[in-house]
Order: sequence, then C-alpha cells, then structure tokens
Amino acid sequence: MSSESKKLFNIIILGVAFMFMFTAFQTCGNVAQTVITNLNSTDFHGSGYTSMAIIYGVFSASNLISPSVVAIVGPQISMFVSGIFYSAYIAVFIQPFTWAFYTASVFIGIAAAVLWTAQGNCLTINSDENTIGRNSGVFWALLQFSLFFGNLYIYLAWQGKTHISEGDRRTVFIALTVISLVGTVLFFLIRKPEESNTHEGEDSTNENLGDASSSQSKMTRAVDAFKRSMKLCLTKEILLLSITTAYTGLELTFFSGVYGTCIGAVNKFGSDEKSLIGLSGIFIGIGEILGGGFFGLVNKNNRFGRNPVVILGIVVHFVAFYLIFFNMPNNAPLASIEGTNDQAYMNPSKELAIFCSFLLGLGDSCFNTQLLSILGFLYSEDSAPAFAIFKFVQSICAAVAYFYSNYLLLQWQLLIMVVVGFFGTISFFTVEWEAPAFVARGSDYSSI
Repeated sequence: MSSESKKLFNIIILGVAFMFMFTAFQTCGNVAQTVITNLNSTDFHGSGYTSMAIIYGVFSASNLISPSVVAIVGPQISMFVSGIFYSAYIAVFIQPFTWAFYTASVFIGIAAAVLWTAQGNCLTINSDENTIGRNSGVFWALLQFSLFFGNLYIYLAWQGKTHISEGDRRTVFIALTVISLVGTVLFFLIRKPEESNTHEGEDSTNENLGDASSSQSKMTRAVDAFKRSMKLCLTKEILLLSITTAYTGLELTFFSGVYGTCIGAVNKFGSDEKSLIGLSGIFIGIGEILGGGFFGLVNKNNRFGRNPVVILGIVVHFVAFYLIFFNMPNNAPLASIEGTNDQAYMNPSKELAIFCSFLLGLGDSCFNTQLLSILGFLYSEDSAPAFAIFKFVQSICAAVAYFYSNYLLLQWQLLIMVVVGFFGTISFFTVEWEAPAFVARGSDYSSI
C-alpha cells in the first residue's frame, strides 16, 4: 500500500471509529433531557442541560493540558482511553444516579479534550496542504453518519410513545454503550504514516532500552506543546478564528440538545412528539453528511476557496433560525414533562421542524469542515495546540449555551446565535484572505 493510500486508510478508520463512538454519544445527548424529564419523578434529579454545561466547561479547561497529554502518549492511545470514558458516561443512563451522572460528566469533559486534540493531530499528520480539505470532508461526513444511525433507532423504537419507560431507557443505553466500545477498539487499526516512522521508531527503541533520555524527551515535548499553545492563543489568526469557533459552540448546543428538546415538548405534534426527536437527529445527520461529503470530495484542494462555503453555511443557518422562530413556541426549551400547548406565529408543523433540522446540520458542516481545513493548513507544524485551542473556545461557548438554555426563551437563544454567527463569518473571511501570507512567513507568532 502506497504512503498516500495508507494515509487515506487512516482517515477512513478515524472517521468510522468516531462514527461508532458518536452514534452513541450524540444520540445520548439528543435524548438526554427528554429521558431525564421522565426520570425526575424518581430519586434521580439531574438535568441534561446542566450535565452538558459541566462537560463542556471541563472540556474547555482541559484543552490547556491536552496537547501535552497527546505529546506524551501519542494520538492513538489518547483516543482509545478517551473512548473508554465516553462509554462509561453513556452506561450511567442504564441505572442512573445523580452523583454518578455528574461525576461522569466531569471525566468525559477531560476525555473529550484529549480525544479531539488527538483527532486533530491524527488528521494533520495524515494530510498535506493538497489533501487537508478532502480529508477534513471525508472525516466529517463519516463522523456525521453517527447522527443518522442512532436517531433512526430512536425514531423507530419510540414511535407513538409519550412516556419513556425504564425498559425503553435501558434497552437504548445498553445498545449505545456497546456501540461506543466498538468505535473505541477501532482506533487500534490506525497505522503510523511512513514519514514519521523514523522518529517514532527511534523513540520506541529508546523506550525498549530503558534510556532515561526517552522520558526526558517526552516531558520536554509536553512542556513545549503547552508553551506553543499559550503563544498560539495570542496570534491574530487564532483570535479571529475564535469568533467563528465560538459560533460553532453555540449552534452545536442548539442542534444537539436544545432543538430536540423543543420538538419533544410540543404537544400539538401529538403522539409523534418523542419519536420526532429521533427523526430530527436523522435529518441533522443527513445535512451534515451531504455537506461534509460535498465540500470535502467535490471541492478538492480548496480550488474554490473556503469563504463561499462559509457564506452558504451562515445563510442556511439564518433561514433555519427564522423558520424555527415562526414554528416553535418560545417556551419549548423550558417545558416540563407535560410539554407545552403554546404556539408561535403559526400552527406547529412537523414537516417544517424536520426541514429545519436538515438546515441546521448542513450549515454546521459548512463551518466545521472549513475550520478543520484552515487550521490544518495554517498550523501543519502545530496541529495539536491549534486544535486544542479550537476545541477550548468551542467547548466553553457550548458550556455557556447549555447553561443559559436552562433559563432563556427560544427567541433569545436564536438572537444570540444570529449576532455571534454574523461576526464569526466576517472574522473567518479575514483569516482566509490572509492565509497565504501567513503560511509564507512560517510559524511567526509575533502578530497580534
């Protein structure tokens, strides 16, 4: 197998492994608040929104150390151990206890930081400037199949249900735990790229000989990774991209947690309201898959540039927000177990709600594929710190969004996303226009 084929194979395995893991985790996040609402009449008194706020808050802080962890143990082991923690979090729902639920939320936040930093590192070392756009799209499309499979099961299993029983919950979460573990094991199929064989082989030899310089070298790499992360935070390019990344964190919270809860709370959808959560997730996934596949495979080598894709993403999202504002009751995110009988400016339409799910997924793929692409392009020599900062900003904004989702009506949540999305798009344009000059001058961190 040629070097290029081996790298593409690694990207495909990476995407498939993430697909299995996030089939479990994203489905879990999509239905968590609805499941928990049905549990709060028991001794369990947790909140899905609060759990996600904890996860993303810890996630953001842990990104400060995740490049050092990846530098010490390598991306493959980092992703495997992180996958174990993801599986443990999902397993909590089989027999939930409030203390275990929130404790697992803390640990998965740490694991998520390491997982995504390692993913960015693995993506970059298996790509070059000519393949980073394609590989980002391939990975993203495979990852987003996770939204399709898990939510298809939810849609079929919960058809016509207005209450989620203990048996329903356990069946779903046992299956999701097993699926997550399968994805975790797949990380061992990723092979080392030939370009890095020499250095990695030397490291391995030193370790086998018990050379003291090996551990010293790992510690040096860890400290260097942390220092470079701090320097990178202050560059103009990262500061500008942080606004775009902040927007992806806000809309991630909305489509992965809040919107499904809104759909499940609308009593006027009748007996389909719970199964529609699964159908919504399916169409979010279809939008993500089509977007990732098209922008990754058709727009090879970025010959059309990244800005047109980002423009499409923000337009698609603004249309979705406008339609959701007219279709969904304002109090839907905050509704109790009884749901809401209110309506917005029209009678709630199932078809329009599901169409908006598709638009949310399509717009999200536009932003994320281009952010992955531009980070891999600009920081090919510093991929782990760059992706750690990306996930730091995204996760802290997601945590903030999950926190205010407990209190803000739908209209204010949509307004926040519109404002941040507008400025995030402008900042991305600025970085994209200056990208060739940045690469030409090399890893110069003096520009602020």
